[in-house]
Amino acid sequence: MDFEWLLGSLATILAISYVNLQVANGDGRDQAISRFFVPVMFGVGLLVLWEGLVQGLGVPSVILPAPSAIWAKFLQSTHTLWIDFVQTFVKGALSGYVMGTIAAFAVALLVDRSDFLRRGLLPVGNFMAALPIIGIAPILVMWFGFDWQSKAAVVVVMVFFPILVNTVEGLRATERMQRDLMKTYAASYWQTLFKLRLPAAMPFIFNGLKIATTLALIGAIVAEFFGSPIKGMGFRISTEVGRLALDMVWAEILVAAIAGSAFYGLVALIERRVTFWHPSQRRGR
Repeated sequence: MDFEWLLGSLATILAISYVNLQVANGDGRDQAISRFFVPVMFGVGLLVLWEGLVQGLGVPSVILPAPSAIWAKFLQSTHTLWIDFVQTFVKGALSGYVMGTIAAFAVALLVDRSDFLRRGLLPVGNFMAALPIIGIAPILVMWFGFDWQSKAAVVVVMVFFPILVNTVEGLRATERMQRDLMKTYAASYWQTLFKLRLPAAMPFIFNGLKIATTLALIGAIVAEFFGSPIKGMGFRISTEVGRLALDMVWAEILVAAIAGSAFYGLVALIERRVTFWHPSQRRGR
């Protein structure tokens, strides 16, 4: 046991916590800096604690590698990690996300115009959304092959119903008085849809899109456990676990975390630009 590592990490965490408290409890003049600084320093504190515990307690790398070892492996394996990122995220998750979003939005418009579809399809959608991915993925891999197409199909299934349900609910969010006002202007269905109902539905739609960002990456990675070419995040994780190369596993997890966070952040940024009028986007400004 290395007490120097433990004491050093403890002192660093206390210092970071003190600075964070001072920034968080400030007078609010630098809210933008505070919103960025506090979570970053909190994350740094967790990494310092992780490093200190692993180094100080002598935890074997096959159980939990230190952040420094994971970062070193990340830098050594950038070429492999990039190939896996393109295979899993770009080809599998992103393509499936786009196809699932387009399909969900098209079906939502049909459901919105048909009370029969609303009553019949949405319960089926809730049932399909409850199906476990480990049951769906092997079937779709057998149907669409071992390459990225089967992973995209899994992602389509995972993101379709959350986006569908949120879009349908969003299209029903307008008040009756607003719809009646559009009728008095002799507005057609499509005019009412584009000028009133779609703008009002945007917070709901983006809620579904944000939920789907995490589901897309998870679905693509898990699907690769059931068959894939010799590349991809899921393939690499399952292979390196068998070889007890946990530093490479954590490097893949790091790539997935960065990609997922960036994807979510991009959708949230678009939401902020599109729904700037909504009260949820004006909070804290």
